Amino acid sequence: MAEQNIQRLLAQRSFTELGARERARALLDAGSFRELLDPFARLMSPWLPRQGIVPQADDGVVVAKGLIDGAPAVVIAIEGAFQGGSLGEVGGAKIAGALELAAEDNRNGTATRAVLLLETGGVRLQEANLGLAAIAEIQAAIVDLRQYQPVIGLVAGPVGCFGGMSIAAGLCSYLLVTREARLGLNGPQVIEQEAGIEEYDSRDRPFIWSLTGGEQRHASGLVDGYVSDDVEAIRSELHGLFAKGKPTQERSRRHAWFLERLHDVDTSIQADAAAVRSAYRGARA
Repeated sequence: MAEQNIQRLLAQRSFTELGARERARALLDAGSFRELLDPFARLMSPWLPRQGIVPQADDGVVVAKGLIDGAPAVVIAIEGAFQGGSLGEVGGAKIAGALELAAEDNRNGTATRAVLLLETGGVRLQEANLGLAAIAEIQAAIVDLRQYQPVIGLVAGPVGCFGGMSIAAGLCSYLLVTREARLGLNGPQVIEQEAGIEEYDSRDRPFIWSLTGGEQRHASGLVDGYVSDDVEAIRSELHGLFAKGKPTQERSRRHAWFLERLHDVDTSIQADAAAVRSAYRGARA
């Protein structure tokens, strides 16, 4: 048994260690990867150089078309290593545009599915208003596309998914996480700054993961799948969710249930992992 476990571990290929482009390539069927607006298009933020920041030729967003389990698909990957995966005008437009084109494909009879690889702190502060507008367009595009095909979000880590893009994640038809993932509206540093270190110590990694880590989010019912950091395991999970088709009711349409649960939370005491799981019991309908 020990030898089998060793061989299994050796055969695994870490997904979180891959960059955005290789993540997208790994999820598409072999030989089907075709990148749209690649770095040679040099579509980059015009605002970063004005603030003394070196831009990136793809603005930290990779958009690839291809096949997933033999069906047309678009995979959109955010590069967490560039500006913490933050989104500005250009990167946000690339994501929204890709989702809008996928919805148009569906309306024209080509059933195109979408996967969002979410490694992002949310809005890029250097492009605050433009980033907010772009994320709003992304959210609208997700809601439009999910009428036709499941939109699957994946938070693999290590950056996590925060800010306005955590709302986009919540709008996805299905949401997957790994153990290395984190998911929350505000990141640890933001909460500490606003509420104080006594409320939330951003250096306390066990505490942070106990509330916003992938395992906790799955146990709380706030995501649909919890998968190991392995390319083949993630591909298999994606194929299974696409085979299920659209959910009967998206999580975001159950907002009244969530508001009711939050209304019952006692905010006078510090939440812990058990309290969060109890509050959201029944979240996966």
